[in-house]
Amino acid sequence: MRPEEKGEAMTLTAATRFGAARLLALSLSAAMLAAAPANASLCSNTSTGLVPLVDLRTGTHQGEQGGLYPGGVNQPPALHAAIGDVMSSLVMPRDATGLPAADGRVVFMSVGMSNTFQESQHLRSGILDDETRSENLTFVNGAQGGQAAEDMADPTAPYWSYVDEQLADAGVTPLQVQTVWLKQANRRPDQAFPADAERLQGDLREIVTILKARYPNLMLVYLSSRIYAGYASTPLNPEPHAYQSGFSVKWLIEEQIGGTLPYGLMPWLGWGPYFWADGLMPRGTDGLIWTCDDFAVDGTHPSGEGASKVGDMLLDFLQSDPTATSWYLAP
Repeated sequence: MRPEEKGEAMTLTAATRFGAARLLALSLSAAMLAAAPANASLCSNTSTGLVPLVDLRTGTHQGEQGGLYPGGVNQPPALHAAIGDVMSSLVMPRDATGLPAADGRVVFMSVGMSNTFQESQHLRSGILDDETRSENLTFVNGAQGGQAAEDMADPTAPYWSYVDEQLADAGVTPLQVQTVWLKQANRRPDQAFPADAERLQGDLREIVTILKARYPNLMLVYLSSRIYAGYASTPLNPEPHAYQSGFSVKWLIEEQIGGTLPYGLMPWLGWGPYFWADGLMPRGTDGLIWTCDDFAVDGTHPSGEGASKVGDMLLDFLQSDPTATSWYLAP
């Protein structure tokens, strides 16, 4: 069996053994949502009037500048990008003890909540079908439903044992985890901006610190914020909090750029795909929209179509971002 086949088989085993219960739970949740009365009026919430960070640029939201990076731009500063390239070059196949090995594994892992879990399932399918990926790559869906950022910010939380179970069942070890996609939010935010966004920023900082402590060879963490939540029919994470979670990610990355989270002692932090668009208002940068069909009845969790849209954007990112192509693509 080729190394990549072994990794795929192990990952498929993980989905069978440990994923079955999660998939059943998600199916039951979907059935409950389907049984609940749909609020048709929520599908009319096709716009909030908020401007995506990638379009806001040097404009402001309640005094905070847009853009993904400092200065209202959507590309990282030159020095931060250069350090990202260096950290990317340190990602290499490693054996179970973490030593470089030609037949070792590069583990790319997702971390987050139920939305992240659903979207990671579609990403995983795309990765397994992608003939351009490295044969040494193993993707592990480490996200888990019901786990908010505030839960994961505790290093003793049961979530972290769950993640290591997913790694073990995929036949890889914590010492082989080198890249992570992190997407998180907090449940039922109700404070005025910027309080909830700052609280999420602090939780994300703690999560990244825990990740580096548990996975010492972790070099790169790509962060994403929420998709549109204008159709939401519950207070779990509605607008404008889904939109404002983009500032949580932006501010955390700016902490590292400003020297607060030292490179090396912490993984390099950068934006993964930015998913938020204002409902049916096409995003200026790429025309992205979110329809009501992209969501489950609660308007918060993605439907199959919505999760697939996120998975496709993630796959495109892995195939094109300068810090990802060196370890994701086949030589």
